[in-house]
Amino acid sequence: QVQLVESGGRLVQAGGSLRLSCAASGRSFETYSMAWFRQAPGKEREFVAAVSWAAFTTYYTDSVKGRFTISRDNARNTVALQMNSLRPEDTAVYYCAAGRNSANYYYTGVRAPDYWGQGTQVTVSS
Repeated sequence: QVQLVESGGRLVQAGGSLRLSCAASGRSFETYSMAWFRQAPGKEREFVAAVSWAAFTTYYTDSVKGRFTISRDNARNTVALQMNSLRPEDTAVYYCAAGRNSANYYYTGVRAPDYWGQGTQVTVSS
């Protein structure tokens, strides 16, 4: 089992940058695909980005391509989401997630990750 704790969310102006971090505890972190999801007020939770267990492959939803970068450090059991050129529509609670399936499953929505963090609030002001 994996426990996930996100950090780094805060209020930022449009055009600014934020780096979210997710610390994982538990065994075999390196065998999990990792992902970030977000949920804006009144909307369903949506996929943002995912990275394969060895970090060879990454996936992004179209609205964040070229602005967000997902990365992982298996030695430190962490995954990060670097967010640049932030927009008001990026405002949401961001969730870190982990699962044993291919990261592609989370990108396509075929399956949901097995483990979730509590979320961190990102607010982008215009």
